Amino acid sequence: LKRFIESVEKATGTIPIVFIAVADPVGSGVVTSLARPGANVTGISSQLADLAGKQLQLLKELVPRTLRVAVLWNPANVASAQVLRDAEVIAPSLGIRIIPLGMPNPADVTAVFSALTRDRPDAVLVHPTAPMWELRMRIMEFATTNRLPTMTANREMARAGALMTYGPDFQDQPRQAVRLMDRILKGAKPADLPVEQPTKFELVINLKTARALGLTIPPSLLLRADEIIE
Repeated sequence: LKRFIESVEKATGTIPIVFIAVADPVGSGVVTSLARPGANVTGISSQLADLAGKQLQLLKELVPRTLRVAVLWNPANVASAQVLRDAEVIAPSLGIRIIPLGMPNPADVTAVFSALTRDRPDAVLVHPTAPMWELRMRIMEFATTNRLPTMTANREMARAGALMTYGPDFQDQPRQAVRLMDRILKGAKPADLPVEQPTKFELVINLKTARALGLTIPPSLLLRADEIIE
């Protein structure tokens, strides 16, 4: 993403650039700061790098016996590294130990599956970025077959079989971007428009996966869910 933005910036230093769904715009080098993006770039962050704590809390609420959580992350991705760091910081307060499983390339999935089979964590937290996103069907099928509850951030992962997702409403982000573009067309400069955070977060629970794992969803979670997949 950073290389793409840089190439666009080289092509034009005047045409406004509005991005969406960037997990860590500052850490990835897309903007200099959230409040003052600089240059001709602004947009909408997905805030995925800040959600690991809430995801672990929800996972613990659903599966109280969870003590060891494997985190599938991409070492080549700045936001993915932040997800892992946040998980490692918050996990001890929940009585959880994190098992990092790096997957920078699709070919690494075989080694990751072997590690999951060998280490037998109580649950898996998946950062929904490449290559985990492209391999979501395969990962979720493996997790369900091996009775591993999965938590991630994108509702499409729940539709692929993840037990539960908590994250921004990605369908709302283009609407936010349109509002930013409207301000730019009316004369505002991208450099002066702060990067916006998501306005909607959603909790999605896959009951079909829960039944396959032999889990009962607490009523408190069902009541808070924005979508329940049967």
